[in-house]
Amino acid sequence: MVINFDQVIKNPIPAKTCSMQWIKIFPSPEDAFGKIKPGTTQLLIVHQRRICLARVNDDFYAVEDKCSHNGESLSKGKINYLGEIVCPWHGYRFQLKSGRESAERSRDLETYPIKMDDTGFYIGL
Repeated sequence: MVINFDQVIKNPIPAKTCSMQWIKIFPSPEDAFGKIKPGTTQLLIVHQRRICLARVNDDFYAVEDKCSHNGESLSKGKINYLGEIVCPWHGYRFQLKSGRESAERSRDLETYPIKMDDTGFYIGL
């Protein structure tokens, strides 16, 4: 399932911090925890960007969805015991916190900050 926020949110009101836009993804942190189960990923499309949202225990990470080695969607991959996202094509592993490819064979992924508060669950672009 793909969540396309360009279509779901009709009138997004992004909060700006410096040059970053905070895009509301879920109405509350509880909603995010309810919809994204531990050890799973979710493809998000936010302002025409494909983002892989991953949950490791009670932490969320957001990285670009395209594997830098061969272009496969990382949201189709699995999260391993080290908390890395593993590309389903060739097994390239990326650290979710930094985006770094674990064996340094391809470029690092772009990462996106996440913010949760009383007003919702946000990804920074």
